[in-house]
Amino acid sequence: MGRVSRRAFAVAALSAFTMMPPASAAPKSAAGGHGRGGDRAVSEMRGVWLATMANRDWPSKPGLTATQQRAELITHLDRAVRNRLNTVIFQVRPTADALWPSPYEPWSQYLTGTQGKDPGWDPLGTAVELAHARGLKLHAWFNPYRVAAHADLTRLAAGHPARRNPDWVVRYGGKLYYNPGLPEVRGFVQDAMLDAVEEYPVDGVHFDDYFYPYPVAGQSFDDDEAYEEYGGGFPDRAAWRRDNIDKLVRETAERVKQVRPGTPFGVSPFGVWRNAATDSRGSDTRAGVQTYDDLHADTRKWVREGWIDYIVPQLYWNIGFAAADYAKLLPWWAEVARGSSTRLYVGEALYKAGDPAQPAAWQDPAELSRHLTLARRHAQVRGHVFFAAKDMATDRIGAMARVVADHYGQPAPPPR
Repeated sequence: MGRVSRRAFAVAALSAFTMMPPASAAPKSAAGGHGRGGDRAVSEMRGVWLATMANRDWPSKPGLTATQQRAELITHLDRAVRNRLNTVIFQVRPTADALWPSPYEPWSQYLTGTQGKDPGWDPLGTAVELAHARGLKLHAWFNPYRVAAHADLTRLAAGHPARRNPDWVVRYGGKLYYNPGLPEVRGFVQDAMLDAVEEYPVDGVHFDDYFYPYPVAGQSFDDDEAYEEYGGGFPDRAAWRRDNIDKLVRETAERVKQVRPGTPFGVSPFGVWRNAATDSRGSDTRAGVQTYDDLHADTRKWVREGWIDYIVPQLYWNIGFAAADYAKLLPWWAEVARGSSTRLYVGEALYKAGDPAQPAAWQDPAELSRHLTLARRHAQVRGHVFFAAKDMATDRIGAMARVVADHYGQPAPPPR
């Protein structure tokens, strides 16, 4: 969530707040578990995010040949297999662009260095084929509203929908975003994303944590005109904004079921819905960001109402972290998922392991393994997803190797 891909912005945005650390949880061990040695591995999510935003994980830089890009992709997929993972969550629409030949949006600049330039191959189609050939599931990961990591419409590819419809766009925090309050925007971004779901046999549809943008101190998101036109009947702007995001999530879920029945739709939100000091239903945390209030994403509601098939809260904090303790957030999310039809996986901050800028807990190779051990106590936790592929490759202090040795002794199928 730093993250230069989906988390690239989250991390940057969150650094302005008092809570930037993450942690995550682990899979349950029903009927035997997935522990050391030869224990029978049960169905669980074992995933990794493969981020393309700003070339965070892949491709390693823009402008590589199609052959080089494909070779790097294969390396990531093969590593996932060696680590006995079963799912890759591949970012295919990082900034209102596409990693497939989309009739709606231009080719991503992260492929060639020039937005709109054909890379000479189909990364998403190829990734699906390569993943399936290796027994991996591939979830297509989309960012709905981010348009650019800069604020200049003229830098977008000629013919870009944002240039054709500048009234759709809001400048905020030095970046460009589509306005979630406009019904035509909501319809367009769904059409653009669902094109990939219709064209390719993806195994899942995935949103990250960006809905309304992370707050920027001293700035306001200018949606006055949209609020004036569409906000009647809501008690305040925040309630209207939450309804806009509710509609996006609910409508996307319905359309995924229509386009590709049986394909799960999931969301990976920032790990704190609300602090208990704000809402008695919230977690025992003191987070500087709350998704309900700041991103206008009522993630708890989506789980309880069964609007999404799975949720992967980004619990990117260590056990014992004062403002957001992994050991407190994990049971909170397990309780939210209890009795719902939404599967709970936990987002893990592999990128923090061994980072000298992180607290002492993250210098311990066993921290992430302890997360998975803790998660076994909660039957609602059905697995983990690690951020992210580049960090899995470097594995600075062997934290991922420790997870594999302690918990992934045998391959396991993902939850059905």
